[in-house]
Amino acid sequence: MHLKNETLIREFILLGLSSDPKAQVALFILFTSVYTLILVGNVLIIVLILTDANLRTPMYFFLSNLSFLDLCFSTSTLPRMLKDLLSVNKIISYGECAAQMCISLSLGVCECVLLAVMAYDRYVAICYPLHYTIIMSKKVCIRLAVGTWMCGFFMSASLVTLTLNIDMCGHNVINHFICEVPEVLSLGCENIILVELIIYIIGIIILMIPVTFIVISYVNIILSILKIASSSGRRKAFSTCGSHMIVVVIFYGSVMASYMKPRSRSQPGTDKVITVFYAIVTPMFNPMIYTLRNNDVKAAFVKLLRK
Repeated sequence: MHLKNETLIREFILLGLSSDPKAQVALFILFTSVYTLILVGNVLIIVLILTDANLRTPMYFFLSNLSFLDLCFSTSTLPRMLKDLLSVNKIISYGECAAQMCISLSLGVCECVLLAVMAYDRYVAICYPLHYTIIMSKKVCIRLAVGTWMCGFFMSASLVTLTLNIDMCGHNVINHFICEVPEVLSLGCENIILVELIIYIIGIIILMIPVTFIVISYVNIILSILKIASSSGRRKAFSTCGSHMIVVVIFYGSVMASYMKPRSRSQPGTDKVITVFYAIVTPMFNPMIYTLRNNDVKAAFVKLLRK
């Protein structure tokens, strides 16, 4: 992979979330607390799923994958951001910037695909309950998980390669707190319409196909739930699916707002807030959403406390 900017630009300067020293200290305290919640919440979900036999089902297998993704996703951005909040010179090397883009984007794509897989799992469980264990066998679940991770890696590699091969003409100041494709792409000084178009098309594939799949799955799920005679059964089904839909709306909504818009409409302040939502807020809320609205997880937590 030949990256022509590597000989021209050795480092980037991140402007961060704020230039006010007092605001930076306050943000450091806030996001340190948030990162702690992310670590504790997601590790707890993984531990519960690994130790409780009642949670060894396809749904919780994918939930553990989501928690692991969120741990990695937040760790790819937050520690560096926390360091910069206490630093005067927010310099990031070319290699570290490229690695951060590749890792965070790969994990982000994985989450896009995984949420669609989780929607499919709920669709099979509710619409075909008698065939659920056959359709969602252990082998199928592992293949879906591996396919999700592979999809994230290959998609991110292509996007990052395209981005880093544009001519930046020495521009290296990124008005953001992390290295992201849209922000690095905005440094381009040549005609990059074709590159933007390619990235936009890839973005549509990454985002719109899973979203369409999720919508179709949930339309069928809702129709099936309405046919359930028991009101308690309907409530349980809606509760389980409702947790997933909250995650989908927060994550996909913020990612689409960041990646599916032309560079001319980019506003640094707004873009930073949007990134905070899908890179930091979503990994923090996922454990809360799934534990507070899920009786099985709450029961497993109580059992763990009693041991």
